[in-house]
Amino acid sequence: MNADLHCHSSVSDGTLEPEAVAARAKANGVELWALTDHDEIGGQQRAMAAAHSIGLPYLTGTEVSVTFAGVTVHIVGLGFDAGDERLALGLAATRGGREARAREMADELAKVGIAGAYEGALHFVGNPELISRTHFARYLVESGVCGDTQEVFRRFLVEGKPGFVPHRWATLRDAVTWISNAGGIAVVAHPARYKFTPTEEYALFTEFKAHGGRGVEVMTGAHSAADALRYADTAREFDLLASRGSDFHSPEESRIDLGGLPPLPGGLKPVWEALTSQIHAPG
Repeated sequence: MNADLHCHSSVSDGTLEPEAVAARAKANGVELWALTDHDEIGGQQRAMAAAHSIGLPYLTGTEVSVTFAGVTVHIVGLGFDAGDERLALGLAATRGGREARAREMADELAKVGIAGAYEGALHFVGNPELISRTHFARYLVESGVCGDTQEVFRRFLVEGKPGFVPHRWATLRDAVTWISNAGGIAVVAHPARYKFTPTEEYALFTEFKAHGGRGVEVMTGAHSAADALRYADTAREFDLLASRGSDFHSPEESRIDLGGLPPLPGGLKPVWEALTSQIHAPG
């Protein structure tokens, strides 16, 4: 199945409205779609309605920011009750520190001669509660400081570079518990991105499983073919369901378009097979 279960809209740090993301997914041959905005479920009803209007089966989704071993890790939630109060409150608390962090980032950029970065980033923000490094990156491109967002993250906003400000997010236990208690499945997003040592990565998956986590992204825009094979093995080792998602943010910025990923490697249990009762079918 061409399932795309990881992408973003303007409700968090994507550039397209939820309705436009739905239309693009459908046009690109996606057969099952989930919108997974960062720490936010405010776009779920719009996404579901848009999917239904064009005959696209839909799963609820979000991507929760977690701090693990001093690193920001993302946990995707799929198939949960979007009206669950504990999940909504947990995500609101996770969003709460973003504005203060953004102002600190702007102050750090000002020290290296880049003025007005906070106000500039706000021009790219659909939801001010979710201002992020991506919005700063778009401002630095627009203002001519960098040629593209990839250059921004080579020169700024990452550890050891101007503009980097750490933030403590939810705990791994928090994220998995919120998603599971709302009836969904928690999935480790794009694990190759975290650059953990083998010991740290083993600890991540061991703790994730212990808290009730059930899935891992195997095919994603951030993974090479070798990464996909590696995390297929991880799925087998930890008896995890396999997920796939482009991590699409923008037609201009994303490495992989919606629906553009290869199939999952063989011998895995797709996450959507455990979520059949939670799929919102058109009509």
